[in-house]
Amino acid sequence: MMLNWNDYQKQIGAQLAHFMKLTPDSVRGYQTLSNANAKDSHLGEKTRQLISLAVAVTTRCDGCITVHTDAALKAGATREEISEALGVAMAMNAGAALIYSLRAMDAVDAHSTPK
Repeated sequence: MMLNWNDYQKQIGAQLAHFMKLTPDSVRGYQTLSNANAKDSHLGEKTRQLISLAVAVTTRCDGCITVHTDAALKAGATREEISEALGVAMAMNAGAALIYSLRAMDAVDAHSTPK
C-alpha cells in the first residue's frame, strides 16, 4: 500500500479540528458548500461521491481522495464504478491538457507576431 489511508484520514480530522478553532467561519463555509444539495440531491449520494473522487484525482488532493473513497464505498459504490469514474477523470485531464496546449500555442502565435 502506498499510504495508510485510514490513518491519514484520521490525521486530517485531527488537524481540521485544530484549524477550525483558528478559522471557524472559513471551515463552516467550506462545509456548507460541500453539503449543498446533499439532502435533496437529484444525483444521489453514490454519484455525488464518485464525482467528488474523480475531481479529487484531477486536483491531486490526497485528503479528498481518502475522504471521498470512504464515502463512495459507504454509499454503495463498487470497485468497478470507482474505476470507471477514475477513467473519466483521466480522460478529462488529458482533454484539458489538449485544450490548454492549444491555448498555449495561441499565446506563442500572439507573442511571436511583430508588434
